[in-house]
Amino acid sequence: MELLVTALRREAEGVLGVELRDPAGAPLPAFVPGAHVDVAFPNGCTRQYSIASSAGDGSRYWLGIGLAPASRGGSRYAHERLRPGDRLQVGAPRALFQLDADAAGHLFIAGGIGITPILSMIRWCIDHQRSWRLLYCVRSRRHAAYLETLAPHAARCRLHADDEQGGPADLHASLRELPAGWHVYCCGPGAMMDAVSAGAGAAGVPAPAVHFERFAPPSAQGEAAEGGEGAGPADGAFEVALARQGGRFTVPAGQSILSVLEGHGLCLPSSCREGLCRSCEVPLLAGRADHRDYVLSEAEREANRSILICVSRAAGGELVLDL
Repeated sequence: MELLVTALRREAEGVLGVELRDPAGAPLPAFVPGAHVDVAFPNGCTRQYSIASSAGDGSRYWLGIGLAPASRGGSRYAHERLRPGDRLQVGAPRALFQLDADAAGHLFIAGGIGITPILSMIRWCIDHQRSWRLLYCVRSRRHAAYLETLAPHAARCRLHADDEQGGPADLHASLRELPAGWHVYCCGPGAMMDAVSAGAGAAGVPAPAVHFERFAPPSAQGEAAEGGEGAGPADGAFEVALARQGGRFTVPAGQSILSVLEGHGLCLPSSCREGLCRSCEVPLLAGRADHRDYVLSEAEREANRSILICVSRAAGGELVLDL
């Protein structure tokens, strides 16, 4: 859909708030707290950005865009060239990071721009009178977005600024103090999420009660701490068959299913190409997948009904895709 940029606001140093509305004032598609949208910029970059506004407000999407130090063109375009009145192509909201409404309470751990999806979750907890706490970790206070919005809830929020506290927050302590029945939601830099994953395991927090929204794949150290997520059979060659279109293709070591199919002229949906956004998910009809993404649940992996073709491979000799 084509949406209008109706406002821009500096939320913090390096964080740009972008308000999007329908040009005709029509309601926007509903979303759940924690959802994100794909945004296509005029320079050809498509990136995913979380919605920070309330899920109960159907008139707009408010995005928080952090300026990536090594931006490949998306965040830098937004920060340097985006202006009110511009129009952007925006995908429908998708939710890979969601609240569990049945949890006894919710502990949010945000690192930097990771506060964006968590803010919409906090708004939901406030609206529905649910128990929650926030640990908000930033390098310095000037990098902390939405402090004015959070100020009325100071009793539930803890801001940890590394330059004021002399180093990173003690994430393990926060997890050891987690009340029974609470869930943990974490979004931020990979190293922080790796630490939360390890800390939750050490504290005995059940794996289904820990939720992550990743901007990048985990570090190798983090993968080891998580029990080798992403590691599977060797990256050997395998076959891919297309059930509807027909054709059989070899996926060699070092290439993805997506890149091989694109090389044979197929135009398929994709965005992050790192197993993070789910836009390249394809139904799987036969064969066992070696799932290397970071978004499918354990139940979805066990069901073996779909595969993210940008990173995942075959656990055997062949996969049959519903393409």
